[in-house]
Amino acid sequence: MKFTVLTLFPEIPRAFFETSIMAKAVEKGIIAYDLVNIRDFAFDNHRTCDDKPYGGGAGQLLMAEPLGRALDSVKAYKKHVIYVTPSGKPFTQKKAQELSRKDEIVLVCGRYEGIDQRIIDLYVDDEISIGDYVMSSGELAATVIVDSVYRLVDNVITPESLDEESYSGGLLEYPQYTRPAVYKGLEVPDILTGGNHELIRKWRLKKRLEKTLANRPDLVVKARLTGELSSEAEKMIEELTEHVSLKHDRKRRGK
Repeated sequence: MKFTVLTLFPEIPRAFFETSIMAKAVEKGIIAYDLVNIRDFAFDNHRTCDDKPYGGGAGQLLMAEPLGRALDSVKAYKKHVIYVTPSGKPFTQKKAQELSRKDEIVLVCGRYEGIDQRIIDLYVDDEISIGDYVMSSGELAATVIVDSVYRLVDNVITPESLDEESYSGGLLEYPQYTRPAVYKGLEVPDILTGGNHELIRKWRLKKRLEKTLANRPDLVVKARLTGELSSEAEKMIEELTEHVSLKHDRKRRGK
């Protein structure tokens, strides 16, 4: 799989591609990348890539011509082009899985007030937002997408490591522990050191449900609607919600 990133600041994503698991994936030939500096396609000696927007308003906008020439140079019309923008569709794990099956992805990094709409109309297949907030760096947002996608490509990470991550099966991940067995008076749960794999599996499922109900109850609702929850999980939810109701009832009564 190949990632092509169009940016005014290639040094920002370069650091990501040259470190940790990504660097190993590149070395093995599983992942390839190209960083394209949009300024190389500007017309003037100052390598100008931005200008004031028509109609007035604050800020600068990336101009269509340099960005269009950069996209043409990588034959973007043959590839899947993503523009990262706060006004895009929310990025999800499902979307990351979908993108991981592409042969090549081109990411356009906006700056300032964004990019000329005509580039979006002519080149962009997906407008993606990584959250309901605004950043000054499209490069950081693009790197978030790359990081979420490349790890799902075959042979980058062992499949077992992906099976019970947050959002797999519609739930958040269970809590995990490593050495030492006791840290500042807090012990690792006995069930994790007992060696009974079936009990460990049930404990982990219960903890995933507890965490999802507490932090993202909307995910439980969605998992129910899509049929992702097993009958075992549904039974655990009933037990958990009943326990919480009893606890609140006792608290109201002052017991």
